[in-house]
Amino acid sequence: MNASRTARDRARAELTREIKEAARRQLAVEGAQRLSLRAVARELGMVSSALYRYFPSRDDLLTQLIIDAYEGIADAADAAVADIPAADERGRWRAVANAARDWARGHPHEFGLVYGTPVPGYQAPADTVTSASRIPIALLTVVRDAHENRRLAVPDLDLAPELAAQAQAVAELTGLDVPPAAMTRAVVAWTQLFGMISFELFGQLVGSMDPADAFFAEAVERMADFVGLRDADDSHSTG
Repeated sequence: MNASRTARDRARAELTREIKEAARRQLAVEGAQRLSLRAVARELGMVSSALYRYFPSRDDLLTQLIIDAYEGIADAADAAVADIPAADERGRWRAVANAARDWARGHPHEFGLVYGTPVPGYQAPADTVTSASRIPIALLTVVRDAHENRRLAVPDLDLAPELAAQAQAVAELTGLDVPPAAMTRAVVAWTQLFGMISFELFGQLVGSMDPADAFFAEAVERMADFVGLRDADDSHSTG
């Protein structure tokens, strides 16, 4: 019985993978708004009723694709920093940013699914929150570590009370002890970096900073400066 169940589980996992792959191909051709379970079933030679046993609705399938996209970009970031010394916070920041860009360029439709135009009528469930949080936490963790190691130049900002409260809430939500001023700058840098990735993917840099390799590399360094991250060979501590 256990062997039979294992075989069924493997078969179900394989068919689930094939369904999601077919859905990703449909995303590339039709876009998320026109994702159709019937079309996916038709491509796989299945009847729609069989596919519904795996994904009861279009939104269930869309949610899984969204989670997979968030996990994919975060896994790429984790792999990129795996061999970088913990004390090299600026190198880790650079690695996360470049890994996010590389993943996005290799998976443009999936990046667009999670960072592009919202799908009309779709409301992302709480199931997506943990996965969606991984990539910003990867960047914010670098800032937290630099702060703990007294290697972060915390800016002297007079934050509006509402903004200070928001920054503190982000710190509490993520469990990362980062001063509000530093947290604010880190979030600015995160949105700046991902905005540049979106601009590049969706053709907004054509005729200006295209190809964008040098521009993105420069921006990553300037955002590291903005956040207050030091070079690995800079022994000066912030006190």
